[in-house]
Amino acid sequence: MMAPSPPRLLLVYPATHKLGWAKRFQLPSQSLERVAALTPDSWDVVLCDEVHESVPFDDGFTLVGITCMTHQAIRAYEIADAFRGKGIPVVLGGIHPTVLPEEAGLHADAIVVGEAEPLWGNLLHDLLNGRLCKVYRAPLPGNGKLSLPPARRDIFKGKKYLTTQTLQASRGCPYDCPFCIVTPYFGNTFRYREPAEILAELRSFDRKLTVFLDDNLLGDPLRAKPILKEMEGLGLRWGGQANLRFAEDPELVKLVAKSGCIGIFVGIESVTGRHANHPKTGNKYSQADLIKRIRDAGIVLEASIIFGFDDHDEGIFEKTVRYLERCKPSLPTFHLLTPYPGTSLFRQFDSEGRLFHKDWKRYNHSEVVFRPRLMSPERLYEGWLQARKEAYTWPAIFSRTFRNPHGIFTNLAYNVLRKGPNDLLPGKAP
Repeated sequence: MMAPSPPRLLLVYPATHKLGWAKRFQLPSQSLERVAALTPDSWDVVLCDEVHESVPFDDGFTLVGITCMTHQAIRAYEIADAFRGKGIPVVLGGIHPTVLPEEAGLHADAIVVGEAEPLWGNLLHDLLNGRLCKVYRAPLPGNGKLSLPPARRDIFKGKKYLTTQTLQASRGCPYDCPFCIVTPYFGNTFRYREPAEILAELRSFDRKLTVFLDDNLLGDPLRAKPILKEMEGLGLRWGGQANLRFAEDPELVKLVAKSGCIGIFVGIESVTGRHANHPKTGNKYSQADLIKRIRDAGIVLEASIIFGFDDHDEGIFEKTVRYLERCKPSLPTFHLLTPYPGTSLFRQFDSEGRLFHKDWKRYNHSEVVFRPRLMSPERLYEGWLQARKEAYTWPAIFSRTFRNPHGIFTNLAYNVLRKGPNDLLPGKAP
């Protein structure tokens, strides 16, 4: 007698558009890797990253799990509906189903609200026993500890990413920015994994390039410093995301550089008004002081700017470009304010009647989806285009690069990669 076939799980990362050659610079889905790691060995697990391949609709799966952010939601629903039409149960998870479970529930047999780690085993058990629930809701994290299953990078085999050596050391954030969903859904404190666990994962890597996927890796310096000190001897070259305030501590900046950091993404958000003095940037030093300290340590600093806050008028674009010319971060990135569902900003704009639509695929940082307070939507869009184009002229690039004397080639390479997409931008609002 033949042994029964193992149950099969398909994990899908939806794509909203074709990336061409740029797909080789993408990172794999950390959330789906964790779900795969949580799945018992008795299951056959298949990953489909739609950035790299077509969805295998006809391969006979027991369960399909789909993760999605807001801009991916419509495509996720299309995939889910297609599988359910074949009688295959679908679970939807990720931040968009977490903040809008009722909407997502119209396209799924089950919804995972919040983090999957405490829920996934029970969900699979319920499925195999014919009692799958409609909603699985994780408890809101309440302490400073984070426990994750061992990584399972074998599901990325055969796919071309910038690197598959990605990890999370922490989750959560106490700052509760009105345009961010981290605090309400992942806890109002920094939760870190045990240092020994993080370092064991780092030592298992066979390549140098590593990316931390934390929202704020350096948010708690007392807990980050021991990890950085141990990383110094591992020969890593790593990048991650943090808030600018970490540079208030000169010792921490030195540890970040010595540990092998080649680049940090920080959210400056705005160069004027209350968002320029958010608690994330502190008050002891100016933003320019902190940018210079990071730059002088030889770390590539990617400074993220957001246009469209209620105190932004038509002068914000010129002020921002001139400010960046003076303080010279390694490279700037520019985004349009996007009121994502689940944020207090979304609730505010929705109650004020300022949202133009809820076409989620257009909630992507590159389209104006709300009515600005002090300028027209067209002016906001065109100012964003203008700032991007001006910041990535060759004179602007060379000026930034040669003011960052450590790692000129690395700085130049980063800027050239950013210049390509900027050169393809339209000349005016569509």
